[in-house]
Amino acid sequence: MLIDSHCHLDRLDLKPYDGQLQPVIEKAQQQGVERFLCVGTDLARWPSMVELVDCYPQVLLSVGVHPLSDEIDDFNPNTLHAIADHPKLVAIGETGLDYHYAPDNAQAQQHAFAQHLEIAGQLNKPVIVHTRAAQQDTLRILAGGLSEAGGVLHCFTETWEMAEQALSLGMYISFSGIITFNNAADLREVVRRVPLDRILVETDAPYLTPAPHRGRSNEPCYVREVAEAVAKIKGVTLAEVARVTSDNFNRLFATN
Repeated sequence: MLIDSHCHLDRLDLKPYDGQLQPVIEKAQQQGVERFLCVGTDLARWPSMVELVDCYPQVLLSVGVHPLSDEIDDFNPNTLHAIADHPKLVAIGETGLDYHYAPDNAQAQQHAFAQHLEIAGQLNKPVIVHTRAAQQDTLRILAGGLSEAGGVLHCFTETWEMAEQALSLGMYISFSGIITFNNAADLREVVRRVPLDRILVETDAPYLTPAPHRGRSNEPCYVREVAEAVAKIKGVTLAEVARVTSDNFNRLFATN
């Protein structure tokens, strides 16, 4: 069984499927993908996201405010805390820092990130962390606020040195279709060095479609290509990657 540990099902283009999510789920299941974590990126979209996926028992939820969200400047932790009691919610986030696209908003991002970590600790939930071009501040804030529930650096694209420090804090590292890109040799070396029992696989759908499907909108079915890439890098079977990454997911997010 494969698990897509990070996708945005509410942002998929469902026009090819007559506006229905069911064919997307079935298409993924045909590739061995049995569970999905649908990740929230702002609070305004939360009700519609829940409405879309709530009837699917294989879809779990997280909620947070992405560092590039329009909501970041006015982030209200009380609002997040109030909606984080959904029975299918297993994590807080997506949260974190992005200085690549929004370096001028670093202070607001840091403040919101720290508040997400505080809420995660109060609820005993892991955090899903976005980080880009913000290694030192991400690690500093995690070191000061990460709870025992831990978390994951999702769609990891940074250095082995950052991964190593995150691992020492108890974090998991999630890899996306980027590891299949021709220009991702350095990132594949990070995959090689991260222990398999600390790795998750994801699509980040509808973004970052893996090879050989570049040019198409990404979907959860393509997490198989990510897992196959991890297997090749690690020199193990796809079945082993599926088993271990699923175990990792269930351990981190306290699911069966």
